Amino acid sequence: MNRQGSVAQSLALLAVLGLGASLTTVPAAAEEAKTPRANWGRCPDDVVAEATPTVLQCATVSVPLDYARPEGEQIDLTVSRLAATDPDKRRGVLMLNPGGPGGSGLALSALLVAQGLPSSVTDRYDLIGMDTRGIGHSTPVGCGFTTDSPYYSNIPPYAVDDAAVTAQAKVAEQVAQQCADNDDDGRLRHLTTANTARDLDRIRAALGVEKTSYLGYSYGTALGAAYASMFPERSDRIVLDSNIGDTHLDRDGMRRYALGMEQTLPDFAKWAADRHDSYGLGRTPRQVRASYLTIAGRLDKAPVAGIDGGLFRLLTFGHLFKQTQYPTLAQTWQTLLEGDAAAVRSLRADQQDGTDGPVSPTDNALTVFLAATCNDVEWPEDVDTYRRGVAEDRERYPLYGAATANITPCAFWPYAPAEPPVEVDTEGPRNVLLLQNRRDASTPHVGGKMLREKFGDRARLVSVDDSGHGVYVLGKNSCALNTTTRYLVEGEMPAKDTFCRAD
Repeated sequence: MNRQGSVAQSLALLAVLGLGASLTTVPAAAEEAKTPRANWGRCPDDVVAEATPTVLQCATVSVPLDYARPEGEQIDLTVSRLAATDPDKRRGVLMLNPGGPGGSGLALSALLVAQGLPSSVTDRYDLIGMDTRGIGHSTPVGCGFTTDSPYYSNIPPYAVDDAAVTAQAKVAEQVAQQCADNDDDGRLRHLTTANTARDLDRIRAALGVEKTSYLGYSYGTALGAAYASMFPERSDRIVLDSNIGDTHLDRDGMRRYALGMEQTLPDFAKWAADRHDSYGLGRTPRQVRASYLTIAGRLDKAPVAGIDGGLFRLLTFGHLFKQTQYPTLAQTWQTLLEGDAAAVRSLRADQQDGTDGPVSPTDNALTVFLAATCNDVEWPEDVDTYRRGVAEDRERYPLYGAATANITPCAFWPYAPAEPPVEVDTEGPRNVLLLQNRRDASTPHVGGKMLREKFGDRARLVSVDDSGHGVYVLGKNSCALNTTTRYLVEGEMPAKDTFCRAD
């Protein structure tokens, strides 16, 4: 196996914490009379193993592949249920989405319970996880990415100069063509946020409820915003955590990742500076930042044990998602700063997932991210547009801007958007609670502010003085936890936007 490809595959999922169709008018509403009730049974074995010891039930819901042709081909979606533990207190269902797009959510309820989801929530809601269309157990799709593929992350590699953008453009064009060549069933073009929101409403109907509550993280905020806008009368209590800023991810949203890294790295830099005697990365945050730039520059010229400057930057970005990953990140920086190839190889071997074979274990996740992102909105097609963006963001955001502004396969995607992206609806009920850490590498705070402005009085924003990706339950801030739990359990929306101080 190509060593660089192997290393990259182990990082891809961290980084991914997203033939023209005719323009048609697609109905928003799902036809409830034609949606059979969910028939609960045993979950697939891999979901059962992941959820252990939580007891989940699973069911299959059929939905149209193309909502413009509702009587046409149907696809099967797999959903899970963790039933409310107190029937006397039960008030409804709470749908869950982990983000991506491309993340499996069947065991998300079990993860949240293991992380400390309050029993006042599990008493009152059936927690509904799912693999959304194209993912995992829900009619999965794949472009056929292999373990040695040059395409290993949906964030493009850092471009050190114009020639690197040109080289990446060739890779991006090949990837778009590969996806088209592997789309034998013609399903990729139908993976959109709007269609997935329509799927949510079909699932709601199959559950036999008039309204659904929703908790979505990261890209799951775009999906939740789309659902609350397309079906405002069927949305109950909506919690959108770590917002990307709209109902879709576009080029501007991708470029904001670089802003997020600039705002988040200082937290790691301070942590590492306090531990200089152990890791040797610098006695001050400024010195730690300088170490990052030194390591990246060296690896741009001479990779170590299969890690070049692009992979190093990607690895750092991914490890800023959680403060619990700081020790591993510091250890990796230390070995790279010392240039110890043997130590780097040993360290990376310890972090490999052990998966081997011709097809990448991230093929499905990479494909769904590409399809949903490229199908939702038109991306620029001119390579010069990306060259200019890379040059601008290399100066604006030195840590990572020349990566997130780089060209993606969306520039060459074979399918045109079938409909415009969902517009946020300000006319529905005031039922959208937005949660956002002040420092988040992939969803910077500005994303929450953007969606707050779009929703107007329908929403309230809870800003948290914390670092990392994920606030409710996944973060540890007591104010944010209590505010969100009160809303889900009692329906108490904050009267105004709220700032939660660091614990």
